[in-house]
Amino acid sequence: MGIIWTIIIGFIAGVIAKFLMPGDNEPTGFILTAILGIVGAFVATFLGQTLGWYRPGEGAGLIGAVVGAIIVLLVYGMIAGRRRVV
Repeated sequence: MGIIWTIIIGFIAGVIAKFLMPGDNEPTGFILTAILGIVGAFVATFLGQTLGWYRPGEGAGLIGAVVGAIIVLLVYGMIAGRRRVV
């Protein structure tokens, strides 16, 4: 159930992160934004468990997932920006 909950929270976090951080290099598709949000939730869960903020099997909350999604969107924007310039 933990993975399903992380996916649901990540989906919501991806949508929130997109509204908080709009830009030209950001993904414009709803599906891609949601996928990046889910990846961000997994990143936040992994980092939180590594740093001892979450117990094993415990996922990141909504705020952690939004922060993780924003980080993933920043990285995606940097990578996509480089591809378009070249």
